Amino acid sequence: MCAPIHFRVSYSINPWMDPERPVDPELALTQWEQLRALYLALGHTVELLPPVPGLPDMVFAANGATVVGGRVFGARFATAQREAEALAHLEWFRLNGFTDVCVPEHINEGEGDFAVTDSWVLAGRGFRTTHRSHAEAQEFFGRPVIGLDLVDPRYYHLDTALAVLDGDEIMYYPEAFSPGSRAVLARLFPDALRATAEDAAAFGLNAVCDGRNVFLPLAASGLFGPLRERGFEPVGVDLSELLKAGGSVKCCTMELRPPVPAVSGPEERAGDAAASFPGTPAGAPVEVLTGTSAEVLAEASEAAAPEGAAASGASAAADGGGAPGGTAPLAASDAG
Repeated sequence: MCAPIHFRVSYSINPWMDPERPVDPELALTQWEQLRALYLALGHTVELLPPVPGLPDMVFAANGATVVGGRVFGARFATAQREAEALAHLEWFRLNGFTDVCVPEHINEGEGDFAVTDSWVLAGRGFRTTHRSHAEAQEFFGRPVIGLDLVDPRYYHLDTALAVLDGDEIMYYPEAFSPGSRAVLARLFPDALRATAEDAAAFGLNAVCDGRNVFLPLAASGLFGPLRERGFEPVGVDLSELLKAGGSVKCCTMELRPPVPAVSGPEERAGDAAASFPGTPAGAPVEVLTGTSAEVLAEASEAAAPEGAAASGASAAADGGGAPGGTAPLAASDAG
C-alpha cells in the first residue's frame, strides 16, 4: 500500500475526478489508515511503498504491477500524469528481492485491468490497458488471458467493474462490458454474483477478498446479503474521500501473490489456503470477523491482543515485522 501523503485531485483523467471539488487530504489519510488497520487486524501483512511528491495518485497501488507466483509484470501507464509511478514500483520490487520482473512494452495499468482467478487472468481493455498487453502478459505468466471490453467510462478499469472472490468465483457489473464480453463472462462464470447499478456506482466491485472476508465500500450495502449467502463475510470500509479520484479498496491494494510450493494431496490445498491468508498455518481455520470496519477492528483488538497492545502490534507489522509464521505478504498497495 502507499499512504496518500500527497493525495490531491489537481487534474482529471477519469469521470470521477473534478479539480473544482474540494478534497480533504487529512480525511483521505485517516480513511486509508483504517483500511490498512483492517488488513493487519485480520492477519495480513502490509508492505508500504514510499509516496513520491508530485504523484498524487500513488495511493492507488493496484495499478503499479501484477504479481502472480512471485513473478512481477510491471505497469506502463496510459496517462502522462501517472507514468512516473511505474518506475517507483519497479524500484520497490528490486529493493525487496523480486528478481523475476517484466518491464512491459505495451500499456497496462497493473491490477487495475488484470484480475487473477485460479484458471485465468481476466484482462480489461478499452480505456487504459491495450489489447497488446494482454498477449504480453500471457507470454510472461504462461496462463490464459481473457480479454474483456469495457464500454462505460465510469468503469475505466476492470477492477471497478469486476472483483475476484475466491478460486474462479467472481462478482461483476454486466453493463460495464460490451455484449460480447458479457457473453464470455456468462459462459465462464454462470453462477457469478451480478451487482446492481447502485452498488456498482458505489464502487462495490472495487473490492478485495482473502477467501473469506470481502473488503468493500460501506456504501455498497446491497452486496452484503448476497455475499453472506455465498459464505463470505463483507467488511465495509469508508473510503469516500479517495473515491473523489475514482478509487476505493482494491485500487489501494496490490496483492503480492507468492509462489505456491508444489505439494500433492490434501496438504497442497491447505498450503494454498495459507498462502492466500498470510500468518495462517496450513490447515488451520481462519477466524472471520464480522460487521463494519470499526466493529471488526474492535473485535480484533479484543480477540487477538492483550488490553492496550493492539496499536503497538499493528505498528510492528506495518514496520516490517510481518505476519506470524513468516509467510509472504498478501497485500501491498500503491498508486491506482
